[in-house]
Amino acid sequence: MGVARSAAAALLVISGCSSLYYSSMKKLGREKRDILVSRIEDGKEAQQEAAREIKTAFEAFQEVTNFKGGDLEQAYKKLNKEFEDVESRAKKVHDRVNSIEKVASDLFLEWEQEVAKMSNGRLKEESRTLLAGARDRHRKLMRQMRASEAKMKPVINVFRDQVLYLKHNLNARAMQSLRKQVVEIDDDVAALIKEVELTTQEADRTIAGLANAAE
Repeated sequence: MGVARSAAAALLVISGCSSLYYSSMKKLGREKRDILVSRIEDGKEAQQEAAREIKTAFEAFQEVTNFKGGDLEQAYKKLNKEFEDVESRAKKVHDRVNSIEKVASDLFLEWEQEVAKMSNGRLKEESRTLLAGARDRHRKLMRQMRASEAKMKPVINVFRDQVLYLKHNLNARAMQSLRKQVVEIDDDVAALIKEVELTTQEADRTIAGLANAAE
């Protein structure tokens, strides 16, 4: 019972914060639709940045596995730094996608309530059609964004394994044992980059659809 009350209280706080935020934005001339467009842009950019970071980390991994002499400790530190950056970018992607979902949910609820208040049958039906189209585009975008996010996880897991393994095995034999994974990771990175490209296209279509609905 206490847990349920705490959860309900937390929900009220979150809801109150959201309402205050939307109210503040409205005073600045920014409606929920405008906020959603900004969030989608942010989410798209976060995924693009994460993909670039993963590609850079993969290149650092290739350097380590092709190690032919020099400062092995330095090579490991570089790889570890790249891995930490990748984890940070992935977390940002997750947060951005969640943020898009929250604003979209609030926008569609408001839109639905406003449609229900309409008395003109023709305008009401047209508005329902626009809302249904916007919701459909949003579902497609979320599926694509979650798919891109999911593609990051196996790559990050492999990088984590490599970094932890190398932490205690900084020698040429360890480098050689990891070399066989390069091709496998290369395929995963290529698939991820392709997925992010599809996400970018879907995000642009969604933004265009929201702009058309507003006209």
